[in-house]
Amino acid sequence: MLPWRAYCHPLHIALNAKFERSPPVSRALAFGLIILAGMAPSTADAQEWAEKMFGDREHDFGAVARGADTEYRFEITNIYKQEMNIVGVRSSCGCTSPSLADAQGNIVDKLTLKTWEKGYVVAKFNTRTHLGMKGATLTVTFGAPYMAEVQVRVHGNIRGDVVFTPGAVEFGEVDEGVSEVKQVNVVYAGRSSWKIVDVTNDNDMFEVELNEVERMGGRVSYNLLVRLRPDTPAGYIKDELTIVTNDAQVSNQRIPLYVSGHVRPEFSVTPAQLVLGEMSPGAEVTKKIVVRGREPFKILDVTCGEDCFAFQTDSDSRKVHFVAVTFKAGEGPATLVTPITIVTDRGENRGPKFVANATVLPAEEPAAPGPAESDQEETANHTAAAAAL
Repeated sequence: MLPWRAYCHPLHIALNAKFERSPPVSRALAFGLIILAGMAPSTADAQEWAEKMFGDREHDFGAVARGADTEYRFEITNIYKQEMNIVGVRSSCGCTSPSLADAQGNIVDKLTLKTWEKGYVVAKFNTRTHLGMKGATLTVTFGAPYMAEVQVRVHGNIRGDVVFTPGAVEFGEVDEGVSEVKQVNVVYAGRSSWKIVDVTNDNDMFEVELNEVERMGGRVSYNLLVRLRPDTPAGYIKDELTIVTNDAQVSNQRIPLYVSGHVRPEFSVTPAQLVLGEMSPGAEVTKKIVVRGREPFKILDVTCGEDCFAFQTDSDSRKVHFVAVTFKAGEGPATLVTPITIVTDRGENRGPKFVANATVLPAEEPAAPGPAESDQEETANHTAAAAAL
């Protein structure tokens, strides 16, 4: 079944009604008209259903610095029951390099999306080889069995008078609990009065320091230090800072600087989700989890919001700990999804978390009592007497 609705074109119906009475030449012409009439709405509709999979189809990069690592990801979500195959993407301009990425952000040659799966069209602005106002149309091709093409567009102004070195703040792999500092050099060539008046930052995990290092003959240079705080939670970082200047043209006053990295967790818990399963009221179950750290550590406490959990730990300092988790079901039916925190000696808020879930089933209804033995005999006697009559 196609993901779009089938069409029955009025011209198709009308030609079929007269087909038997038409001479041979008219029949051939009729077939041609039928084909042409059927193709137009199908093509248009194929375009429409494919476009519905995109969150947006246009992006303005604004003003960006020369050498800046600038990209945008168009999100694609398969909202249909059928699998969708995206087989390629091409660009109308060398100023933008297109690619496809899976839900994890990995660049791939092709995408196969099941229902509700996501993928991305990645548009990378080539700020090192192009300057000025640039724009590109990216054509995304869907392959068999549901073929279509969707176009998305990017545009922006690559400034030749502002250069970032390097093109982005890339922290790379950082261990949780560790502070990391990166530096970006910002160079401007033009007005001697040009200034960076602010660096805006919506992420509390970044600390920014700006130092002017040169101002001579229309050349201005700054060092921008970006510090990743040690209490940054584990996970991937993908954010941006905005450099605000005193440019006379408003559209040039805000220049993005992208920030990326990956904070590796200090601890890991296996399994990260402890499934205790379905249980009868009052039943009890015990399962173990494994807690690992990069350095030896002690478990000081294990906390959760449910009194029905109990924990057994050791008191040694080691890299690997085994924790017994015991759950006792209550008397009523319930579904529990409980976050649990392991408190360690590695500092405040430095401990792993995991989730335990369990389902307490309703109590079984007792069977209805049968008649007493004397009542059964009396019933049998009445039945025999009635049969004799």
